[in-house]
Amino acid sequence: MDSILHASTDNPVPENHFAGFLEGRGGVKIRYAVFRSSTREAKGTVVLLQGRSECIEKYFETINDLTARGLWVATFDWRGQGGSDRLIAGNRAGHVARFSDYEADLSLFLEKIVLPDARLPFFIVAHSTGALVALSQAPSLENRIERMVLASPFIALDGQTMSQRKISIIARLATWSGLGKRTFRKGDPGLDFPRNIVTSDERRFQRNLAIVAEHPELSISWPTARWLNQALATMAKVTRQDHLTRIRIPTLLLCATSDALVPRAAVGHLARVFRAGRLIEIDGARHELFQEADRYRAQVLAAIEAFIPGSDAEDTSLGA
Repeated sequence: MDSILHASTDNPVPENHFAGFLEGRGGVKIRYAVFRSSTREAKGTVVLLQGRSECIEKYFETINDLTARGLWVATFDWRGQGGSDRLIAGNRAGHVARFSDYEADLSLFLEKIVLPDARLPFFIVAHSTGALVALSQAPSLENRIERMVLASPFIALDGQTMSQRKISIIARLATWSGLGKRTFRKGDPGLDFPRNIVTSDERRFQRNLAIVAEHPELSISWPTARWLNQALATMAKVTRQDHLTRIRIPTLLLCATSDALVPRAAVGHLARVFRAGRLIEIDGARHELFQEADRYRAQVLAAIEAFIPGSDAEDTSLGA
């Protein structure tokens, strides 16, 4: 078993990779890995950005899908989750001091690992919170990233017991009053398939449960008030027209039409006002598009393959 990456039931570590730790902002240890394609000439490198509470192991299947298509994959665990350092000692809550710390870690990863050790051109494929970070940082990524694919971008909240505005007010007040490291919920998120809202695929759901059952150190629980406050502030930033106008990287937005966490209407509106963006809807899919049933994943992978060809392919940009 790899000393840095962890195999689990039905989830072997992909071959032909190197992994390590990078020192992020403030000395936080960030776990990363780069997976090489077995093809003679790589078509480029996908920088794969996870969602909240995820880890590199959850994406082994997707990594194999991408390397089989001639792409290298470079990825890392966000600070506070997966195999990276936790930010609250002895606490499994999902926490971050500032979303700009995520952006700083991504910049450092690109500079220290991707640029010297991976293959051009570079693309971003991001899920949920990873897509939110990518959107936030995109104006400064134009000279390094050719194209972006953002799956279920976390740009608004849905399926909550109170409105996004009320959640924002409460999270902000809790943060200001020194309760930013507290969570609004106790215990762990639900772990049974019938009540889950993120995927319709039971096999992949159970596989992902096995990852954290066999390696509990990779798991985290609910987000803290400060995490929510930072996320909601970043959502407000990235959906402003002045910010979107500054993004010139051709971007493909993948929207799961049965997403119970991110409202379909919000992603549709973003696509309409985002000049560099184009939208593909995956009809019937739930939030975790890369963990969904084959009939949905096939559409996602086909869209990625069409949108991010290598440097030797024709320009099929869907950009502005």
